[in-house]
Amino acid sequence: MLKPLLDKLNTMRVILASSSPQRRLILESTKLKFEVYSSNFEENLRPENYTFSEFVEETAFGKVQDVYEQLKNDEMVPEIIIGVDTMVTLDGKMYGKPTTREEAIDTITKLTTTGIPNVVYTGVVIKYGERIEKFTAVTTVYMGRLSKDEILAYVDTGEPMGKAGGYGIQGIASSFVERIEGDFNNVIGLPLYQLTQKLKEMLNS
Repeated sequence: MLKPLLDKLNTMRVILASSSPQRRLILESTKLKFEVYSSNFEENLRPENYTFSEFVEETAFGKVQDVYEQLKNDEMVPEIIIGVDTMVTLDGKMYGKPTTREEAIDTITKLTTTGIPNVVYTGVVIKYGERIEKFTAVTTVYMGRLSKDEILAYVDTGEPMGKAGGYGIQGIASSFVERIEGDFNNVIGLPLYQLTQKLKEMLNS
């Protein structure tokens, strides 16, 4: 996020509506001044009612709306709120954050033994005043094949828990990701290039 966009944003109250440490680190790398607020939005949308892009965008929108409600009566109301949601898909099915060891094993087994690439969708919603902008970034991830022992060893590191699709591409999983097509940051959870371009467009229009 280069000047003059950064200078302009740093005069505003900017909120990242996410508790994800990975997203926070990506955004911090730009030197943007922002605050982090966790959303209490109940992520209970029914996947069958949405396309993948619609699903992540609507979930991100719910996070933005929730955080706005938390902060709308503050003395300094946020000028920009950024909400994000990431989902991993494989062969037409969504994979969120595994909640048990068994679920993590099942997810990683599917991702690393079928020979089919997984596709990461990240929906981003930006609220700037009364204006709302939504977009989805898509990245395709090709993984090498893992043995059963390798899958169990990876799951037992604890890395899959709390991550969409059960893997962290910036962590141990990088050792079995063969290649990607698209934005690497998107797989971590925040498509920084597209976010920057959208902010530039919104602030200059």
